[in-house]
Amino acid sequence: MKLISWNVNGLRAVLKKGFEDFFESTKADIFCIQETKMQEGQVELNFTNGYFSYFNSAVKKGYSGTAVFTKIKPINVTYGIGIEEHDQEGRVITLEYENFYLINCYTPNSKRELERLDYRQIWEDEFRKYLLSLKKPIVLCGDLNVAHEEIDLKNPKSNRGNAGFTDEERSKMTELLNAGFVDTFRYLYPEKTDKYTWWSYFAKSRERNIGWRIDYFIVSENIKDKIKEAHIYDEIMGSDHCPVGLELEI
Repeated sequence: MKLISWNVNGLRAVLKKGFEDFFESTKADIFCIQETKMQEGQVELNFTNGYFSYFNSAVKKGYSGTAVFTKIKPINVTYGIGIEEHDQEGRVITLEYENFYLINCYTPNSKRELERLDYRQIWEDEFRKYLLSLKKPIVLCGDLNVAHEEIDLKNPKSNRGNAGFTDEERSKMTELLNAGFVDTFRYLYPEKTDKYTWWSYFAKSRERNIGWRIDYFIVSENIKDKIKEAHIYDEIMGSDHCPVGLELEI
């Protein structure tokens, strides 16, 4: 099974930058996107023929949002994590299949000056509880808005304490992994450096590969032996993030 995840930073915008070509070229079984910044039906998606489509849009228009396109019809689809205060921004879609759950997630950003860090900590705990309540193996993907270890960003020393690389956010990722989950890219490539999924628009950061790895595929530990390959498509443009992929035998 081939899965792709991409924070597109606005689906309508990325459609003008080659998204359709990449979507079709991957032949993915499941394609997840974050930061759609739209309501379902605001744009016609002709290239998704053969896919079931599911959108979770934020109440606030033009903000956040997630979507999943899947060739395999799920048994059930749910939106959010069942807590109203966390479910206003369209951040989670869960697809239930026979042997696993697929969760597409766009984790809240702590923002500059860390104005949302306290909320982010509450979100992390509630989201982890939600994952642990599910009774099948999990495939979690999305923009999780944290570089877990120093190897996951170009300049760890100068960024320590900044949004996405605070001790608090990194600790919550550690808690998640310790609860029975595996970062698929690091599982296969524990020492691989200079592989990032997000670059600032400032100072030609992408050209210079001054980036962060904040987009993930994470799976339940009990299916880690089914991981075949993990991809970072850092040559694909159109967003400040690049797509990530997972090949899984499940």
